[in-house]
Amino acid sequence: MAIFKKVLIANRGEIALRVLRALQQLDIPSVAIYHDSDKHSPVVRQADETVEIVGESPTAAHLDVQQIIDICQRLGVDGVHPGYGFLSENAGFAKALAAAGITFIGPSADVIELMGDKITSRNFVQESGYPVPPSLTVDSTLLDKSRDEIESLINSVEGMKFPLVVKASAGGGGKGMSIVNSIDELEGTLRVASSEAQKYFGDDRVYLERYFSSARHIEVQILGDGVEAIHIGERECSVQRRFQKIVEEAPSPAFGEEKRMEICEVAVGIAKSANYSSAGTVEFLYTPEGEFFFLEMNTRIQVEHPVTELVYDVDLVAEQIRIAAGNSLSLRQNDIQKDGHAIECRLCAEDAFNDFMPETGKVLYLKEPVGEGVRFDSGLYVNQAITTAFDPMLAKLVVHAPTRELAIERCIAALKQLVLLGIKVNTEYLVKVLEHPQFRCGDIDTAFVNTHAQDLIAEEPTREQQQVVLAAAYLSDRATQLLLEATPEPYAAIGHWRN
Repeated sequence: MAIFKKVLIANRGEIALRVLRALQQLDIPSVAIYHDSDKHSPVVRQADETVEIVGESPTAAHLDVQQIIDICQRLGVDGVHPGYGFLSENAGFAKALAAAGITFIGPSADVIELMGDKITSRNFVQESGYPVPPSLTVDSTLLDKSRDEIESLINSVEGMKFPLVVKASAGGGGKGMSIVNSIDELEGTLRVASSEAQKYFGDDRVYLERYFSSARHIEVQILGDGVEAIHIGERECSVQRRFQKIVEEAPSPAFGEEKRMEICEVAVGIAKSANYSSAGTVEFLYTPEGEFFFLEMNTRIQVEHPVTELVYDVDLVAEQIRIAAGNSLSLRQNDIQKDGHAIECRLCAEDAFNDFMPETGKVLYLKEPVGEGVRFDSGLYVNQAITTAFDPMLAKLVVHAPTRELAIERCIAALKQLVLLGIKVNTEYLVKVLEHPQFRCGDIDTAFVNTHAQDLIAEEPTREQQQVVLAAAYLSDRATQLLLEATPEPYAAIGHWRN
């Protein structure tokens, strides 16, 4: 089997640590790059070699293509794993690495340009005979047209009607996306979305798509080697806030085996049409009427890949590395067998009960959840500063169980066991989502968070809970402990306490 001599991890946080573990499993030497703000992170402590990167900001440092290539050449690196985010779907980065004789661990630059761009991929998929939602590409002349002309253009597309969603062609993570309910809102929304797309992705192109308010967000995991392609089941990713997923699971509770096979075979067909070579995800909208439409393809490893790994017992990152090294698929479709159910919750530094506002602070204490079927993917460490320089997602709690019902219970128990002090996180909100009757019965869609907003609000602690917390704080106080240790009858000395 062909393999790399040395791989650089062009990322940070939990995904950098996840890639490192795959490299260690494959016995491949590793290089971790880091900004000064991450110098004490676990991946820096555990990688074989580490190099500090610099830039005007932490994000700018991670996006500095030439700096990364210089490090690769200096250290004899022959492969780069981009993780997700940052440069993971940047065709220019893949081309620059190739020109320097370094392998990008992902699909080719041509495939990234084709499938990583939402407008070109949508057109390609439609031309290949697969269903896409009614949509309209927005060019620079649209906003120069009159209101009537714009409305006429929208109406000319079969099935196109309000509400519409504005999307950035190069976007992801909910950036550059907005809902438009009427023609009156359109012009302003388009200008804001285009500006935001330019800011985050360096590409101001946007497009309009019909918004299905009650559809599910389904994605299919695929692996390809440029010749063959297989699917590794589907994931349900409908529980979202601000177009960003917060709870994912595999398999989807919406599907029987017949519909599951149908949507997965379409995903494989799309991957084969593109001669796809790597791990990737084909995303769909699934309507209450049983129709599904291609949304986009993510040409990288996904945040939610662990639920697929746990249900199908496949190391997706290791497979991705093997394929990039020039090996054919090590798996065939018949090798893929489903076992149980998995749920992932994204732990985010945010005030979920205050419009999901980002939170900052310092990690003062961390107690990771443990237990049967529990996996905690994290790059967190004590005294870590949590700032707004990066995405608010801090870690991922993933659980696996024989049934969906048991997976929910294990996930709730693990969330309640998790302790992270020093910064506000969304654990209580995630518990409320998992405990909601509609989630428990699998009746979810992309509007779940908004539809059930009143059910997902914070509850004031009871008087008894407050008393327990105060008593625990008092008894754990150092001065109190010294008094208890030094006094023959400590409870009498305190005054109000009795045996």
